[in-house]
Amino acid sequence: MRALLALTLAGALSCTVGPDYERPKVEMVDTWLTGKAEAASLADVNWWELFGDPVLNDLIRIALRENFDVRLALERVAEVRARLGFVKADLYPRVDAAASAGVVHASRRSSRLATLIQDPEYQTYELFGALSWELDLFGRIRRATEAEEAQLAAAEENRRGVVVSIIAEVSQAYLDVRDLDARVGIARGTVASRKGYVEMAKARFEGGKTSELDFRQAEAELGRTESVLSQLERQLAEREHDLTFLLGRSPGAVPRGRPLAEIPLPPAIPPGLPSDLLQRRPDIRAAEQQLVSANARIGEARALMYPRITLTAQAGTSSIFLADFLKGPSGFWEVIGGLTAPIWDWGKNKSRVEETEARMRQAVILYEQSIRQALRDVEDALVAYRKAVEQLDSTGRRVTAQRSALSLSESRYRGGVSTYLEVLDAQRELLDAELQQAIVLRERIVAVVRLYRALGGGWSGPPPSSPD
Repeated sequence: MRALLALTLAGALSCTVGPDYERPKVEMVDTWLTGKAEAASLADVNWWELFGDPVLNDLIRIALRENFDVRLALERVAEVRARLGFVKADLYPRVDAAASAGVVHASRRSSRLATLIQDPEYQTYELFGALSWELDLFGRIRRATEAEEAQLAAAEENRRGVVVSIIAEVSQAYLDVRDLDARVGIARGTVASRKGYVEMAKARFEGGKTSELDFRQAEAELGRTESVLSQLERQLAEREHDLTFLLGRSPGAVPRGRPLAEIPLPPAIPPGLPSDLLQRRPDIRAAEQQLVSANARIGEARALMYPRITLTAQAGTSSIFLADFLKGPSGFWEVIGGLTAPIWDWGKNKSRVEETEARMRQAVILYEQSIRQALRDVEDALVAYRKAVEQLDSTGRRVTAQRSALSLSESRYRGGVSTYLEVLDAQRELLDAELQQAIVLRERIVAVVRLYRALGGGWSGPPPSSPD
Protein backbone atom coordinates (compact mmCIF):
# COMPACT_ATOMS: atom_id res chain seq x y z
CA MET A 1 0.00 0.00 0.00
CA ARG A 2 2.84 2.38 0.73
CA ALA A 3 4.27 1.66 -2.71
CA LEU A 4 0.90 2.47 -4.27
CA LEU A 5 0.74 5.77 -2.41
CA ALA A 6 4.25 6.58 -3.56
CA LEU A 7 3.35 5.94 -7.18
CA THR A 8 0.21 8.08 -6.89
CA LEU A 9 2.23 10.90 -5.34
CA ALA A 10 4.74 10.64 -8.15
CA GLY A 11 1.94 11.03 -10.67
CA ALA A 12 0.63 14.08 -8.85
CA LEU A 13 4.10 15.66 -8.94
CA SER A 14 4.62 14.92 -12.62
CA CYS A 15 6.17 17.46 -14.95
CA THR A 16 6.05 18.08 -18.70
CA VAL A 17 9.32 17.95 -20.60
CA GLY A 18 9.96 19.64 -23.92
CA PRO A 19 9.68 23.26 -25.08
CA ASP A 20 6.46 25.24 -24.69
CA TYR A 21 5.22 26.82 -27.91
CA GLU A 22 6.15 30.38 -28.82
CA ARG A 23 5.14 31.96 -32.11
CA PRO A 24 8.21 32.56 -34.30
CA LYS A 25 9.03 36.18 -34.99
CA VAL A 26 8.50 36.84 -38.69
CA GLU A 27 9.27 40.26 -40.10
CA MET A 28 6.12 41.81 -41.57
CA VAL A 29 5.84 44.79 -43.91
CA ASP A 30 3.95 47.84 -42.67
CA THR A 31 2.22 48.74 -45.94
CA TRP A 32 1.40 47.40 -49.37
CA LEU A 33 3.38 48.20 -52.49
CA THR A 34 0.25 48.97 -54.51
CA GLY A 35 -2.28 50.00 -51.90
CA LYS A 36 -2.77 51.88 -48.68
CA ALA A 37 -2.63 49.89 -45.45
CA GLU A 38 -5.62 50.66 -43.24
CA ALA A 39 -7.70 48.93 -40.61
CA ALA A 40 -10.67 48.36 -42.93
CA SER A 41 -10.46 45.27 -45.16
CA LEU A 42 -12.43 43.85 -48.05
CA ALA A 43 -12.37 40.55 -46.15
CA ASP A 44 -14.76 42.10 -43.59
CA VAL A 45 -17.51 42.03 -46.23
CA ASN A 46 -19.59 38.86 -46.24
CA TRP A 47 -19.44 36.99 -49.52
CA TRP A 48 -23.20 37.27 -50.11
CA GLU A 49 -22.86 41.06 -49.96
CA LEU A 50 -19.87 41.27 -52.28
CA PHE A 51 -21.66 41.30 -55.65
CA GLY A 52 -25.32 41.36 -54.65
CA ASP A 53 -26.30 38.64 -57.12
CA PRO A 54 -28.94 36.28 -55.60
CA VAL A 55 -28.23 33.60 -58.22
CA LEU A 56 -24.54 33.55 -57.37
CA ASN A 57 -25.39 33.44 -53.65
CA ASP A 58 -27.62 30.39 -54.21
CA LEU A 59 -24.88 28.64 -56.19
CA ILE A 60 -22.40 29.23 -53.38
CA ARG A 61 -24.87 27.85 -50.82
CA ILE A 62 -25.27 24.71 -52.91
CA ALA A 63 -21.50 24.32 -53.26
CA LEU A 64 -20.89 24.70 -49.53
CA ARG A 65 -23.37 21.90 -48.94
CA GLU A 66 -22.59 19.51 -51.80
CA ASN A 67 -19.09 20.22 -53.11
CA PHE A 68 -16.85 17.16 -52.87
CA ASP A 69 -13.85 19.00 -51.40
CA VAL A 70 -15.99 20.60 -48.69
CA ARG A 71 -17.45 17.24 -47.74
CA LEU A 72 -14.02 15.62 -47.69
CA ALA A 73 -12.63 18.41 -45.51
CA LEU A 74 -15.47 17.86 -43.05
CA GLU A 75 -14.70 14.14 -42.85
CA ARG A 76 -11.00 14.85 -42.35
CA VAL A 77 -11.91 16.98 -39.34
CA ALA A 78 -13.98 14.08 -37.99
CA GLU A 79 -11.04 11.73 -38.54
CA VAL A 80 -8.59 13.95 -36.65
CA ARG A 81 -11.11 14.50 -33.84
CA ALA A 82 -11.46 10.74 -33.43
CA ARG A 83 -7.67 10.34 -33.36
CA LEU A 84 -7.47 12.98 -30.64
CA GLY A 85 -9.93 10.99 -28.55
CA PHE A 86 -7.85 7.87 -29.09
CA VAL A 87 -4.65 9.57 -27.87
CA LYS A 88 -6.29 11.50 -25.03
CA ALA A 89 -7.79 8.30 -23.60
CA ASP A 90 -4.29 7.22 -22.52
CA LEU A 91 -4.38 9.92 -19.83
CA TYR A 92 -6.92 7.91 -17.86
CA PRO A 93 -6.97 4.43 -16.33
CA ARG A 94 -8.14 1.60 -18.50
CA VAL A 95 -10.53 -0.97 -17.02
CA ASP A 96 -11.15 -4.35 -18.66
CA ALA A 97 -13.21 -7.40 -17.72
CA ALA A 98 -12.16 -10.97 -18.49
CA ALA A 99 -13.54 -14.47 -18.02
CA SER A 100 -12.08 -17.87 -18.81
CA ALA A 101 -12.94 -21.53 -18.43
CA GLY A 102 -10.96 -24.56 -19.52
CA VAL A 103 -9.15 -27.78 -18.78
CA VAL A 104 -5.48 -27.93 -17.75
CA HIS A 105 -3.13 -30.90 -17.66
CA ALA A 106 -0.52 -30.03 -15.03
CA SER A 107 2.97 -31.41 -14.60
CA ARG A 108 3.50 -33.01 -11.19
CA ARG A 109 7.15 -31.96 -11.27
CA SER A 110 6.57 -28.29 -12.04
CA SER A 111 3.22 -27.37 -10.54
CA ARG A 112 2.56 -27.03 -6.83
CA LEU A 113 -1.12 -27.24 -7.62
CA ALA A 114 -0.66 -30.70 -9.09
CA THR A 115 0.56 -31.99 -5.72
CA LEU A 116 -2.70 -30.95 -4.10
CA ILE A 117 -4.92 -32.95 -6.42
CA GLN A 118 -4.84 -36.54 -7.44
CA ASP A 119 -5.62 -36.02 -11.10
CA PRO A 120 -3.12 -33.85 -13.04
CA GLU A 121 -5.97 -32.82 -15.29
CA TYR A 122 -8.29 -30.25 -13.72
CA GLN A 123 -10.78 -27.56 -14.66
CA THR A 124 -10.21 -23.86 -14.08
CA TYR A 125 -12.64 -20.96 -13.92
CA GLU A 126 -11.79 -17.27 -13.65
CA LEU A 127 -13.75 -14.02 -13.64
CA PHE A 128 -11.92 -10.77 -12.90
CA GLY A 129 -11.57 -7.10 -13.67
CA ALA A 130 -8.25 -5.48 -14.57
CA LEU A 131 -7.12 -1.87 -14.31
CA SER A 132 -4.03 -0.48 -16.02
CA TRP A 133 -2.76 3.09 -15.88
CA GLU A 134 0.40 4.73 -17.10
CA LEU A 135 1.27 7.64 -14.84
CA ASP A 136 2.18 10.48 -17.20
CA LEU A 137 5.15 11.42 -15.04
CA PHE A 138 7.07 13.36 -17.68
CA GLY A 139 4.19 14.49 -19.88
CA ARG A 140 4.52 12.11 -22.82
CA ILE A 141 0.79 11.58 -23.13
CA ARG A 142 0.00 15.24 -22.44
CA ARG A 143 2.40 16.32 -25.18
CA ALA A 144 0.90 13.77 -27.57
CA THR A 145 -2.56 15.12 -26.71
CA GLU A 146 -1.35 18.68 -27.26
CA ALA A 147 0.01 17.68 -30.66
CA GLU A 148 -3.28 16.07 -31.69
CA GLU A 149 -5.29 19.06 -30.47
CA ALA A 150 -3.15 21.25 -32.73
CA GLN A 151 -3.73 18.81 -35.60
CA LEU A 152 -7.48 19.13 -35.02
CA ALA A 153 -7.21 22.94 -35.06
CA ALA A 154 -5.18 22.69 -38.30
CA ALA A 155 -7.84 20.44 -39.84
CA GLU A 156 -10.51 22.99 -38.91
CA GLU A 157 -8.46 25.76 -40.53
CA ASN A 158 -7.92 23.61 -43.62
CA ARG A 159 -11.66 23.12 -43.81
CA ARG A 160 -12.15 26.86 -43.55
CA GLY A 161 -9.57 27.28 -46.30
CA VAL A 162 -11.53 24.90 -48.51
CA VAL A 163 -14.67 26.94 -47.87
CA VAL A 164 -12.89 30.17 -48.86
CA SER A 165 -11.47 28.48 -51.97
CA ILE A 166 -14.82 27.05 -53.03
CA ILE A 167 -16.52 30.42 -52.62
CA ALA A 168 -13.81 31.99 -54.81
CA GLU A 169 -13.84 29.18 -57.39
CA VAL A 170 -17.63 29.16 -57.73
CA SER A 171 -17.64 32.95 -58.01
CA GLN A 172 -14.93 32.90 -60.66
CA ALA A 173 -16.58 30.09 -62.64
CA TYR A 174 -19.91 31.94 -62.54
CA LEU A 175 -18.23 35.17 -63.67
CA ASP A 176 -16.51 33.25 -66.46
CA VAL A 177 -19.87 31.90 -67.60
CA ARG A 178 -21.38 35.37 -67.60
CA ASP A 179 -18.31 36.69 -69.46
CA LEU A 180 -18.62 33.97 -72.08
CA ASP A 181 -22.35 34.70 -72.33
CA ALA A 182 -21.44 38.27 -73.22
CA ARG A 183 -18.76 37.27 -75.71
CA VAL A 184 -21.03 34.69 -77.34
CA GLY A 185 -23.66 37.41 -77.66
CA ILE A 186 -21.11 39.72 -79.30
CA ALA A 187 -20.01 36.96 -81.67
CA ARG A 188 -23.59 36.04 -82.60
CA GLY A 189 -24.41 39.66 -83.30
CA THR A 190 -21.27 39.95 -85.42
CA VAL A 191 -22.17 36.78 -87.38
CA ALA A 192 -25.60 38.24 -88.14
CA SER A 193 -23.93 41.48 -89.24
CA ARG A 194 -21.44 39.57 -91.42
CA LYS A 195 -24.29 37.74 -93.14
CA GLY A 196 -25.73 41.11 -94.01
CA TYR A 197 -22.38 42.18 -95.46
CA VAL A 198 -22.22 38.98 -97.54
CA GLU A 199 -25.68 39.69 -98.98
CA MET A 200 -24.66 43.28 -99.73
CA ALA A 201 -21.38 42.23 -101.36
CA LYS A 202 -23.18 39.58 -103.41
CA ALA A 203 -25.77 42.08 -104.63
CA ARG A 204 -23.10 44.60 -105.58
CA PHE A 205 -21.12 41.89 -107.37
CA GLU A 206 -24.13 40.61 -109.29
CA GLY A 207 -25.06 44.22 -110.15
CA GLY A 208 -21.60 44.75 -111.62
CA LYS A 209 -20.60 47.42 -109.10
CA THR A 210 -17.74 45.42 -107.56
CA SER A 211 -15.59 42.45 -108.37
CA GLU A 212 -16.11 38.93 -107.13
CA LEU A 213 -13.16 39.47 -104.77
CA ASP A 214 -15.24 41.63 -102.42
CA PHE A 215 -17.96 38.98 -102.30
CA ARG A 216 -15.49 36.17 -101.51
CA GLN A 217 -13.71 38.26 -98.87
CA ALA A 218 -17.05 38.89 -97.16
CA GLU A 219 -17.76 35.14 -97.19
CA ALA A 220 -14.31 34.42 -95.74
CA GLU A 221 -14.83 36.94 -92.94
CA LEU A 222 -18.22 35.37 -92.17
CA GLY A 223 -16.55 31.95 -91.91
CA ARG A 224 -13.88 33.34 -89.57
CA THR A 225 -16.50 34.93 -87.32
CA GLU A 226 -18.56 31.73 -87.23
CA SER A 227 -15.41 29.86 -86.18
CA VAL A 228 -14.86 32.36 -83.35
CA LEU A 229 -18.48 31.85 -82.27
CA SER A 230 -18.10 28.05 -82.25
CA GLN A 231 -14.96 28.29 -80.14
CA LEU A 232 -16.64 30.61 -77.62
CA GLU A 233 -19.71 28.33 -77.42
CA ARG A 234 -17.41 25.38 -76.68
CA GLN A 235 -15.64 27.33 -73.94
CA LEU A 236 -18.99 28.35 -72.48
CA ALA A 237 -20.21 24.75 -72.33
CA GLU A 238 -16.98 23.58 -70.69
CA ARG A 239 -17.10 26.37 -68.09
CA GLU A 240 -20.71 25.50 -67.30
CA HIS A 241 -19.60 21.93 -66.72
CA ASP A 242 -16.82 23.18 -64.43
CA LEU A 243 -19.37 25.12 -62.41
CA THR A 244 -21.77 22.20 -62.04
CA PHE A 245 -18.87 20.01 -60.90
CA LEU A 246 -18.03 22.57 -58.21
CA LEU A 247 -21.66 22.28 -57.14
CA GLY A 248 -21.22 18.52 -56.78
CA ARG A 249 -23.62 17.82 -59.63
CA SER A 250 -23.64 16.27 -63.08
CA PRO A 251 -23.36 18.57 -66.11
CA GLY A 252 -26.54 20.51 -66.65
CA ALA A 253 -28.09 23.93 -67.09
CA VAL A 254 -26.63 26.78 -65.02
CA PRO A 255 -28.95 29.59 -63.87
CA ARG A 256 -28.01 33.14 -64.76
CA GLY A 257 -28.29 36.32 -62.75
CA ARG A 258 -26.92 39.75 -63.45
CA PRO A 259 -24.80 40.42 -66.55
CA LEU A 260 -21.22 41.38 -65.76
CA ALA A 261 -21.83 45.00 -66.71
CA GLU A 262 -24.58 45.21 -64.04
CA ILE A 263 -22.71 43.58 -61.18
CA PRO A 264 -21.89 46.29 -58.64
CA LEU A 265 -18.42 46.36 -57.15
CA PRO A 266 -17.64 47.56 -53.63
CA PRO A 267 -17.07 51.34 -53.63
CA ALA A 268 -13.65 50.78 -52.05
CA ILE A 269 -11.22 47.88 -52.23
CA PRO A 270 -9.31 48.22 -48.92
CA PRO A 271 -6.70 45.50 -48.37
CA GLY A 272 -6.44 45.99 -44.61
CA LEU A 273 -3.18 45.63 -42.69
CA PRO A 274 -0.52 43.10 -43.70
CA SER A 275 -0.33 41.83 -40.12
CA ASP A 276 -4.06 40.96 -40.25
CA LEU A 277 -3.23 38.10 -42.60
CA LEU A 278 -1.83 36.13 -39.64
CA GLN A 279 -5.34 35.91 -38.22
CA ARG A 280 -7.40 35.98 -41.43
CA ARG A 281 -5.71 33.52 -43.77
CA PRO A 282 -6.72 29.93 -42.95
CA ASP A 283 -3.57 28.54 -44.58
CA ILE A 284 -1.37 30.64 -42.26
CA ARG A 285 -3.43 29.62 -39.22
CA ALA A 286 -3.21 25.97 -40.28
CA ALA A 287 0.55 26.25 -40.78
CA GLU A 288 0.90 27.68 -37.27
CA GLN A 289 -1.12 24.83 -35.78
CA GLN A 290 1.14 22.37 -37.58
CA LEU A 291 4.00 24.23 -35.91
CA VAL A 292 2.34 23.87 -32.50
CA SER A 293 1.92 20.15 -33.14
CA ALA A 294 5.55 19.70 -34.22
CA ASN A 295 6.69 21.55 -31.09
CA ALA A 296 4.64 19.25 -28.86
CA ARG A 297 6.09 16.17 -30.58
CA ILE A 298 9.51 17.19 -29.33
CA GLY A 299 8.30 16.92 -25.73
CA GLU A 300 6.62 13.60 -26.49
CA ALA A 301 9.88 12.23 -27.88
CA ARG A 302 11.98 13.56 -25.00
CA ALA A 303 9.63 11.97 -22.44
CA LEU A 304 10.51 8.54 -23.87
CA MET A 305 14.06 9.08 -22.59
CA TYR A 306 12.77 9.09 -18.99
CA PRO A 307 11.34 6.27 -16.84
CA ARG A 308 7.74 5.16 -17.42
CA ILE A 309 5.63 4.14 -14.41
CA THR A 310 2.59 1.92 -14.79
CA LEU A 311 0.03 0.79 -12.27
CA THR A 312 -1.91 -2.46 -12.73
CA ALA A 313 -4.57 -3.98 -10.54
CA GLN A 314 -6.74 -7.07 -10.75
CA ALA A 315 -9.63 -8.37 -8.66
CA GLY A 316 -11.96 -11.26 -9.21
CA THR A 317 -12.68 -14.89 -8.45
CA SER A 318 -10.83 -18.05 -9.47
CA SER A 319 -11.40 -21.74 -8.74
CA ILE A 320 -10.68 -25.19 -10.10
CA PHE A 321 -14.13 -26.34 -9.00
CA LEU A 322 -17.23 -24.86 -10.61
CA ALA A 323 -19.24 -25.39 -7.41
CA ASP A 324 -16.83 -23.17 -5.46
CA PHE A 325 -16.41 -20.58 -8.23
CA LEU A 326 -18.49 -17.84 -6.67
CA LYS A 327 -17.77 -18.60 -3.00
CA GLY A 328 -15.81 -16.20 -0.85
CA PRO A 329 -12.54 -18.09 -0.50
CA SER A 330 -12.11 -18.13 -4.29
CA GLY A 331 -11.76 -14.32 -4.51
CA PHE A 332 -8.42 -12.66 -5.20
CA TRP A 333 -6.92 -9.19 -5.84
CA GLU A 334 -3.54 -7.70 -6.63
CA VAL A 335 -2.01 -4.26 -7.12
CA ILE A 336 1.35 -3.93 -8.87
CA GLY A 337 3.37 -0.87 -9.75
CA GLY A 338 6.06 -1.10 -12.39
CA LEU A 339 8.83 1.13 -13.62
CA THR A 340 10.59 0.90 -16.98
CA ALA A 341 13.59 3.06 -17.74
CA PRO A 342 15.63 3.07 -20.95
CA ILE A 343 19.27 2.17 -20.32
CA TRP A 344 20.82 1.51 -23.69
CA ASP A 345 18.88 1.61 -26.96
CA TRP A 346 21.73 2.38 -29.36
CA GLY A 347 20.63 6.00 -29.71
CA LYS A 348 17.05 5.25 -30.76
CA ASN A 349 15.41 7.75 -28.41
CA LYS A 350 18.04 10.38 -29.14
CA SER A 351 17.45 9.99 -32.88
CA ARG A 352 13.70 10.24 -32.32
CA VAL A 353 14.19 13.59 -30.58
CA GLU A 354 16.44 14.81 -33.40
CA GLU A 355 13.80 13.76 -35.92
CA THR A 356 11.07 15.76 -34.17
CA GLU A 357 13.35 18.78 -33.89
CA ALA A 358 14.05 18.62 -37.63
CA ARG A 359 10.32 18.45 -38.31
CA MET A 360 9.86 21.45 -36.05
CA ARG A 361 12.37 23.45 -38.08
CA GLN A 362 10.57 22.40 -41.28
CA ALA A 363 7.28 23.59 -39.80
CA VAL A 364 8.84 26.98 -39.04
CA ILE A 365 9.97 27.28 -42.65
CA LEU A 366 6.52 26.31 -43.96
CA TYR A 367 4.90 28.82 -41.61
CA GLU A 368 7.09 31.63 -42.86
CA GLN A 369 6.55 30.49 -46.46
CA SER A 370 2.77 30.66 -46.02
CA ILE A 371 3.07 34.24 -44.77
CA ARG A 372 5.23 35.29 -47.71
CA GLN A 373 2.85 33.56 -50.13
CA ALA A 374 -0.08 35.41 -48.59
CA LEU A 375 1.66 38.78 -49.00
CA ARG A 376 2.45 37.88 -52.60
CA ASP A 377 -1.17 36.88 -53.31
CA VAL A 378 -2.49 40.18 -52.00
CA GLU A 379 0.04 42.25 -53.96
CA ASP A 380 -0.76 40.31 -57.16
CA ALA A 381 -4.49 40.84 -56.69
CA LEU A 382 -4.04 44.57 -56.02
CA VAL A 383 -1.95 44.96 -59.18
CA ALA A 384 -4.45 42.92 -61.22
CA TYR A 385 -7.36 45.07 -60.06
CA ARG A 386 -5.59 48.38 -60.67
CA LYS A 387 -4.43 47.36 -64.16
CA ALA A 388 -7.84 45.93 -65.05
CA VAL A 389 -9.44 49.26 -64.21
CA GLU A 390 -6.91 51.01 -66.45
CA GLN A 391 -7.46 48.49 -69.25
CA LEU A 392 -11.22 48.80 -69.02
CA ASP A 393 -10.95 52.52 -69.63
CA SER A 394 -8.58 52.10 -72.60
CA THR A 395 -10.59 49.27 -74.19
CA GLY A 396 -13.74 51.37 -73.87
CA ARG A 397 -12.09 54.15 -75.82
CA ARG A 398 -10.86 51.62 -78.37
CA VAL A 399 -14.35 50.18 -78.93
CA THR A 400 -15.78 53.67 -79.44
CA ALA A 401 -13.04 54.54 -81.93
CA GLN A 402 -13.41 51.24 -83.85
CA ARG A 403 -17.14 51.68 -84.21
CA SER A 404 -16.55 55.11 -85.71
CA ALA A 405 -13.83 53.70 -87.97
CA LEU A 406 -16.17 50.95 -89.22
CA SER A 407 -18.91 53.47 -89.93
CA LEU A 408 -16.49 55.66 -91.87
CA SER A 409 -15.02 52.77 -93.86
CA GLU A 410 -18.53 51.56 -94.81
CA SER A 411 -19.41 55.06 -96.07
CA ARG A 412 -16.18 55.26 -98.03
CA TYR A 413 -16.79 51.80 -99.53
CA ARG A 414 -20.35 52.61 -100.60
CA GLY A 415 -19.09 55.87 -102.10
CA GLY A 416 -16.44 53.99 -104.06
CA VAL A 417 -13.59 55.80 -102.32
CA SER A 418 -12.04 52.70 -100.73
CA THR A 419 -11.93 48.93 -101.23
CA TYR A 420 -13.78 46.32 -99.22
CA LEU A 421 -10.47 45.35 -97.58
CA GLU A 422 -10.67 48.54 -95.53
CA VAL A 423 -14.13 47.51 -94.30
CA LEU A 424 -12.86 44.01 -93.43
CA ASP A 425 -10.02 45.43 -91.38
CA ALA A 426 -12.42 47.69 -89.49
CA GLN A 427 -14.78 44.77 -88.84
CA ARG A 428 -12.01 42.56 -87.46
CA GLU A 429 -10.66 45.33 -85.24
CA LEU A 430 -14.11 46.11 -83.83
CA LEU A 431 -14.82 42.44 -83.02
CA ASP A 432 -11.45 42.07 -81.31
CA ALA A 433 -12.01 45.31 -79.35
CA GLU A 434 -15.49 44.27 -78.17
CA LEU A 435 -14.30 40.81 -77.12
CA GLN A 436 -11.31 42.33 -75.33
CA GLN A 437 -13.57 44.78 -73.51
CA ALA A 438 -15.70 41.91 -72.23
CA ILE A 439 -12.60 40.01 -71.07
CA VAL A 440 -11.22 43.05 -69.21
CA LEU A 441 -14.58 43.63 -67.53
CA ARG A 442 -14.42 40.05 -66.27
CA GLU A 443 -10.79 40.46 -65.16
CA ARG A 444 -11.67 43.51 -63.09
CA ILE A 445 -14.38 41.61 -61.18
CA VAL A 446 -12.25 38.46 -60.89
CA ALA A 447 -9.44 40.60 -59.45
CA VAL A 448 -11.82 41.52 -56.62
CA VAL A 449 -12.50 37.82 -56.05
CA ARG A 450 -8.76 37.12 -56.02
CA LEU A 451 -8.15 39.88 -53.50
CA TYR A 452 -11.06 38.67 -51.38
CA ARG A 453 -9.57 35.19 -51.33
CA ALA A 454 -6.01 36.43 -50.76
CA LEU A 455 -7.16 38.38 -47.71
CA GLY A 456 -8.81 35.29 -46.25
CA GLY A 457 -12.35 36.56 -46.78
CA GLY A 458 -15.32 34.32 -47.29
CA TRP A 459 -16.55 33.64 -43.81
CA SER A 460 -16.58 35.09 -40.32
CA GLY A 461 -15.89 32.37 -37.76
CA PRO A 462 -16.23 28.61 -38.26
CA PRO A 463 -18.05 27.90 -41.55
CA PRO A 464 -21.14 25.69 -41.46
CA SER A 465 -21.99 23.23 -44.21
CA SER A 466 -24.23 25.83 -45.81
CA PRO A 467 -25.06 29.40 -44.84
CA ASP A 468 -28.48 30.50 -43.71
